[in-house]
Amino acid sequence: MTGPPRDQRLRAAASALRHRMVRRIVAGGGLSDPAWRAAFAEVPRHLFVPVYHRGASDEAGGRYSADDPDQRRRLRWLMGAYADQPIATHVSGGELVSSSSQPSLMALMCEALDVREGQRVLEIGAGTGYNAALLAHRLGGTGAVTTIDLDAAITAAARDHLAAYGTAEALSVTVVTGDGAFGHPAGAPYDRVIATCELPSIPPAWTEQCRPGGLILAPFATGLVVLTVLGPGRAEGRFLPTPAYFVPLRGHAAGISPPAVGGEPSLLDRHPSRTRFGLTVDGRRQWIWLDSPEGPDTWPVPAAHH
Repeated sequence: MTGPPRDQRLRAAASALRHRMVRRIVAGGGLSDPAWRAAFAEVPRHLFVPVYHRGASDEAGGRYSADDPDQRRRLRWLMGAYADQPIATHVSGGELVSSSSQPSLMALMCEALDVREGQRVLEIGAGTGYNAALLAHRLGGTGAVTTIDLDAAITAAARDHLAAYGTAEALSVTVVTGDGAFGHPAGAPYDRVIATCELPSIPPAWTEQCRPGGLILAPFATGLVVLTVLGPGRAEGRFLPTPAYFVPLRGHAAGISPPAVGGEPSLLDRHPSRTRFGLTVDGRRQWIWLDSPEGPDTWPVPAAHH
């Protein structure tokens, strides 16, 4: 008696692993919103990482692939796709240029973005397309999500992965090849901007393309900051309690180091409460502060030239 076909076994194993991933995130305090819990339970992460690397410097060998003829390695590929860990997906010259973030961190960022049905989101850093698929699932409808990346190979792969998933929401994601520092004005205004890359400063284009009252969520100074947009060139908000380390923004801001807050290592890493820190964007001035934007403890952020 033969067993079920390979694809059927794969789907069953993926479903079991995906639900285990969600249970673990929930047990850790994440995905309290049922709508986000449903998105993570239904969007198949393995379709977005058909090939990945064991290490950031591993470009040729040591890859895990959905097409591996060895059944045990193929199972390890699938288990890795649903492990709560980041996955290196694009390596160039031994340098990591794109990855799929740790699912529990993605869940934290998605919930912190505080989206509602009918809103429109701009994602900076397309990655594998998985995060865009999660956003599209959560927002419902079509045309709600635009994702942008500098690298044409990364955007091509993201389009392929979204097409492989194939839901109406996933197929409606707009995938743009371009410099994320300039946003995507053709799709503006947005209600939310989320970045999945480390920033040296908040690009002016993001506050210009996001509606007043909208939110910008971005990795910054080894943390995650959530800013409320007050108008073009103006935004303010606080850091989330978790540390976060991402691949740096490339393109216009390439080579510009993220700000050091209070020396090295960053004060945010040394301070017992990250949520006491905030960031203000006011025209050409940006500064990190402790407790109050106008208080005595502030650190200027050198603005990139735009």
